[in-house]
Amino acid sequence: MIIKIFIISITFFSLAFSQRTQRDFERELKAQNSAIQSLKDEIETTKKRINSENKKEKSSVRKVSNLSEEISLLQKLVKELVKEEKLLITDISRMERKINQNENNLEELRKLYAKRLSTMYKKGQISNLERVLSSTSWRQAIYRSKYLKIISKIDRETHDTIRALLIEVGKQKLVLESALRKKRYLKREREKTLSQVRSKKKKEQRELTRIRKSQKELKNYLSEKQVGMNQLEVIIKKIREDIARLEREERIRKQQMALSSKEFPKLKGQISWPAEGRVAAKFGRQWNPKLKTTTENPGIDIKGKPGSEIRSVLGGVVTTITFIRGYGTTIIIDHGSGFYTVYSHVTNVETNVDSQVNSGDVIAYMGDSGSINGSQLHFEIWGEGKKLNPENWLKKR
Repeated sequence: MIIKIFIISITFFSLAFSQRTQRDFERELKAQNSAIQSLKDEIETTKKRINSENKKEKSSVRKVSNLSEEISLLQKLVKELVKEEKLLITDISRMERKINQNENNLEELRKLYAKRLSTMYKKGQISNLERVLSSTSWRQAIYRSKYLKIISKIDRETHDTIRALLIEVGKQKLVLESALRKKRYLKREREKTLSQVRSKKKKEQRELTRIRKSQKELKNYLSEKQVGMNQLEVIIKKIREDIARLEREERIRKQQMALSSKEFPKLKGQISWPAEGRVAAKFGRQWNPKLKTTTENPGIDIKGKPGSEIRSVLGGVVTTITFIRGYGTTIIIDHGSGFYTVYSHVTNVETNVDSQVNSGDVIAYMGDSGSINGSQLHFEIWGEGKKLNPENWLKKR
């Protein structure tokens, strides 16, 4: 939209130029300068916002990366805890099998006791003392007594061993179950933390997406403003060119008014010479001994000392300073009423395009720029729609 407005504005300026005054252009230039300053301020503000968003993006990317690393570490920890949990469950199962085995052994021993008591009961419930006293000899009594003690001791020790194993294995099982509970609690906590970190990462990723979207919008906005500023600069350049053109035309008009009492045709034979020196080549058709041919000279060539002054022959406005092949550095001055003077082969130019000069002002110095005949000034007068013989217009000497 901004671009369309600027294009329309440029078209309007082109159509309306002939109807506008210098004051109109200056007012428009002021308005456009104000508009471009506002755009510059907006562009600067937008650039600051983009820099701020860039910093936020870097921070967000760093946070997402750190959260990803934390998630990876937590996943490894949970995996290790799952593995340890499985090992503990395996150990508990092994302990349970040992407990079952010992309980079975203890049960077998109890059954053995019960069977022994049942047998003793069926045989008359003879006490151990009676068995000893019923011995046929004292030696048999001693053997029986020792045997009963050994049997009783073995049974008691076996019973005690099995009970001790049951107690020890039971303790180990309790330790393992306690460790398992801790591992499961730790796993739940890690999984909870993992879930929280994943949630944080998703939130941060959403924020990162928002930041990047904002960056894109700001860059598009900045691009649009920069295009607008470029269009404004084109308008301002055009206005300044129009102002310069009007100023130049005004200077020429004033020059023409100043010369109105002495129009160029009336100054014939009264104009001062542009430089000291002799005329080495006259106006018109001339024989060139170096080229051995006849050439057309549109002006005169004044041979002078290198570095000697070259002056404007009349007041006017400098319209051109350029380098022309075969003529070297050339200055053209507009004197109004359609008359111009041309100065070629000059060096060290002392004036500028659109500068106003007075009669006798030093505009450059004698040189050999573009010359094959050494240091000289090539001087022309244009007027009446043609090139004139300068010697007819310069003072006689």
